[in-house]
Formats: sequence, structure tokens, C-alpha cells
Amino acid sequence: MLETMSVAVLVGTGLVAGVLFAVAVSVVPALIAMTPERYVATHKLLGRRYDRIMPFVVAGSVLVDLVLALRADGAPRLLFGAAVLCMAGVAVVSQTRNVPINRRVKATGPADLGPDWQDPRPQWRDWHLVRTCCALAGCTLTAAAVVLS
Repeated sequence: MLETMSVAVLVGTGLVAGVLFAVAVSVVPALIAMTPERYVATHKLLGRRYDRIMPFVVAGSVLVDLVLALRADGAPRLLFGAAVLCMAGVAVVSQTRNVPINRRVKATGPADLGPDWQDPRPQWRDWHLVRTCCALAGCTLTAAAVVLS
């Protein structure tokens, strides 16, 4: 059972870290380069699938890391515990920072893109980088804990 959980949490944390990394190095620069009109339309398309899947993958990773932390001893326990905090950080930043920005962008209409429009891209990018770093750390800590278990 622990081996299966170890594989599952490696897949989960790796998936989260990989998706967030890919968005950071490819999608975010492309979105920033777009005109506001094109950005809003593209952002609405991109969020359709991520918003439905990623919260479950992140939450599942947190739960499995937590179970493994509670069952482990020594260094693996500390590593799994630190991974829980990192992956929980991904969830907190996502739900309290990026998701509210996403909702604002999805509610933006063409008439809202005048000269007074507050471009959310720099703020969204900054918070995305925070959660990407948390995910990469969580994946690395999880992998180290699995290896040492």
C-alpha cells in the first residue's frame, strides 16, 4: 500500500510542478505579449480545463503526502511534512490569489478594456511564480522522502 501511495504522490506532485512550470515558461510570456483583447479571450479559453482538474490533483497530493508523513519516521517524515506545507502553499496561493484574478478576467467584457483597465497579468504572473516554486519544492521534497523511505 505504501508503495502505491508513493507512486501516486510522485505522479501528483510531479504533474502539478510540471504543469505550473510549463505555464510559467511558455504560457505566461505569451499572454503578456498579447493585446488586452486577445489576452482576455485567450485566458478565458485556457482556464476551462485547468480550473476543473488541478485543485483535485493538488488536494490529492497534499492528502497522500500527509498520510505518508504520518506513517514515516525520521528524515522521510520531515520531508513528507515539508512537502505537505509546500503543496498546501500551492493550494492557498491558487485559491486566494490566482483564482480571484481568473474570475475577474472571465467576467471582463470588451467594454471593460478601455484606458482605465487594470491589467492583471503582472500580479497573476507573480503569484503564479510563487505557487510554481512551492510545487517544485513539494515535488522535490516528496521525491527525496520516497527515496529515503
